[in-house]
Amino acid sequence: MTPTFVPETFERVMGCTETELVSWLPRALPDGALTLDRPAGHGVATWASGSLELRWHTLPPRRIALLEIPQLQVRFVYRNLNEEQRYRIQKCFDLQTHRGGG
Repeated sequence: MTPTFVPETFERVMGCTETELVSWLPRALPDGALTLDRPAGHGVATWASGSLELRWHTLPPRRIALLEIPQLQVRFVYRNLNEEQRYRIQKCFDLQTHRGGG
């Protein structure tokens, strides 16, 4: 769920692999011009008014009994985008990268 206020900079742990995240980015940021530097764990989506920089690195998987969930630490840095623009972009990102039920 996307918070009503999306700060300019924040971090979150996502339950996915780097390969999954990179494959989701074109549809999660559909109207942004996307450039990726996968070896560096870095991507930038650019719009006319600003940009979103993503930096990621792999964390050890989360283990619950026999279940193993991959984890990726992702840092979001919005530049020159107002509150409404950040919310709109983040909401689309969250909807496209959401997994499973509810």
